[in-house]
Amino acid sequence: MLTTGPAEPAATDAPGTSEREEPAWAWKDAPVATLVRRIQELQDQREQAFRRLEEAHRLYLSSGPHYNFPRYRSTVNEVTQAFAAASREVLAVEAELAGPRAQPLLASHVRSLQELEQTRLASVALLQLMGTPEMSEQEEPEKMHQLKTKVIKTMEAISEVLQELRFDADAEAAE
Repeated sequence: MLTTGPAEPAATDAPGTSEREEPAWAWKDAPVATLVRRIQELQDQREQAFRRLEEAHRLYLSSGPHYNFPRYRSTVNEVTQAFAAASREVLAVEAELAGPRAQPLLASHVRSLQELEQTRLASVALLQLMGTPEMSEQEEPEKMHQLKTKVIKTMEAISEVLQELRFDADAEAAE
């Protein structure tokens, strides 16, 4: 199972804590450099999740003629949960940078990463769907090529935004 770090620490039954209060976020008082490192860790977790998704899809396709869809679906469910946890934490970092930290440029990089990851996930999911035996008769090679190209370009854009985030965070720390 993927580990996602302290995305949402569990609320404790501490005295004086009402159920309506949100639990303290683990990174709330962390330095900006720590938040940037956490974003990189989350990106690494997303990469791991994409590898698991790709491996599960490959195993599913090789399990024919009696395809093991329940196993594939289980992995997709686990990976989806990991992506959701990472996304929640990325959005929390973005909110922290945009609000209390007054770092709108860094927050915009984090927002861009989130949007690019959503695009990448949707494209990969569509590619996997198009590659299933049920859809292979309707396969459109040109559309698959376009989607593969879109995934590659999105991954390149993610790398660029991560570099910009690190560069701008370092520049901000130097000021």
